[in-house]
Formats: sequence, C-alpha cells, structure tokens
Amino acid sequence: MPIFVAFLRGINIGSHLVKKGQLQEIFASLGFINVSAFKQSGNVILETDSGDSEKIRRMIEEELCKILGYEVAVFVRTIAQLKSIIDLDPFKGQDKEGNSFLVTMLANPHPEAFSSELPLTIPKSTAQVILVKGAEVFSVTHGGGEGALPNPFVEKKLKVKATTRNINILEQIVEKYSM
Repeated sequence: MPIFVAFLRGINIGSHLVKKGQLQEIFASLGFINVSAFKQSGNVILETDSGDSEKIRRMIEEELCKILGYEVAVFVRTIAQLKSIIDLDPFKGQDKEGNSFLVTMLANPHPEAFSSELPLTIPKSTAQVILVKGAEVFSVTHGGGEGALPNPFVEKKLKVKATTRNINILEQIVEKYSM
C-alpha cells in the first residue's frame, strides 16, 4: 500500500491548535491507515489504496475544514517524490555553516516561477530562492529569523498557497518510512 505524507499549512499556529491524537483520528476517519504525525502535527504520514494524490488532498482539506472550522491547505507527496527531492541534491555546493535549506511545496508545478531571476534574494533579507523544480521551490536562509521568509514570499509572488519544511525533515521522513 502506498505511503503518502500530507504536509499541512499553518496547523498549530496562533489559535489554531490541534493535538496529534485528534489529527490522527480525523485522518483515520477518512479510511487512511497507519496514520502518524511526524515530529510535528503538520507532517502526517498515511497509507491508502488510492494512488490519487489530488483526491487525497481534497478529502483531507474538506474534512479538516468541516471539523476544525477553518481552511487548512494540504500538500500531498509520496515517499518516492520526497526521495526524488532529496536525490536532486538542490543545495549541493551551498555553505552549510549557519544556513538552513528549505523546501517550499506548491500544490502544482509552477513552470514560470522565478524563471530568469534565480538566485533571487528575498526582499529585506539575505535569504535566497535558488531553484524551482516541479512543485517545489528551494531556498537558503542565513539565520536571524529568515527561516519564516520563503513561504510568504513564494505565496505572494506566485499568488498560491504553499508550505515550507527544512530539507532535514524530508530526509528524516524518507529514512523512516522508505520500504
């Protein structure tokens, strides 16, 4: 049975608090099995017979909205897709000292995203968008609170919803859940 990861945008921020147990119950009620939250409740691992990521995303978004009373953007990836992101090695050659390597996920590929502008420095920072590949935008931040910058920047620039994770989280998920 395929393993998927649902990355939830903005869960457990501000007044939108959802415990892992409640989240797992919501996902199980949709028929997903072996549901678990990884590290934080915004990363939900699940198994399902369905191979349709878009259908899975819609089901989760609709159920979360119905139960929680507000919209939660959901970005679904398979373990194989996450492994491809890691194998791409988008941060090769980047100085690791003091830097964070972030992956911003979009619902769909955005081929014209930042097409000729890369690397692109995020305004009022030294953080940079360095690569766009498929439905992922790769950024390097340099401390000082810059880690929160890529997501709103990408959303505003592309006029889409997005969610961002450190590449380390993706690597840990792939390591733990790869067959």
